[in-house]
Amino acid sequence: IANDGLEALEVLNQASELPPFSLILMDCQMPKMDGYQATKEIREGHAGDYYKNTTIIALTANAMKGDREKCLKQGMNDYLAKPIDPDSFQKILKKWLISQ
Repeated sequence: IANDGLEALEVLNQASELPPFSLILMDCQMPKMDGYQATKEIREGHAGDYYKNTTIIALTANAMKGDREKCLKQGMNDYLAKPIDPDSFQKILKKWLISQ
């Protein structure tokens, strides 16, 4: 768990040699560094090479037309609007974790 994008990068960089994270749930609206910028940093390798291609799922209260596309354009793999529906959450986790 990270409180903001800067902390997320730090957590990923400090992960052990066998990276424990196979999927990242990214809140889009965070202080210091938002989820869009954190995703860009991860994709550029600033969290280590292992995480450059790790699945990132956007979690956001933004549920307006175009928000999903914005998340995907920023490098996120998928999108869930808050409040999170448990069935949708389970479906998206299965989709991305089984495909790895």
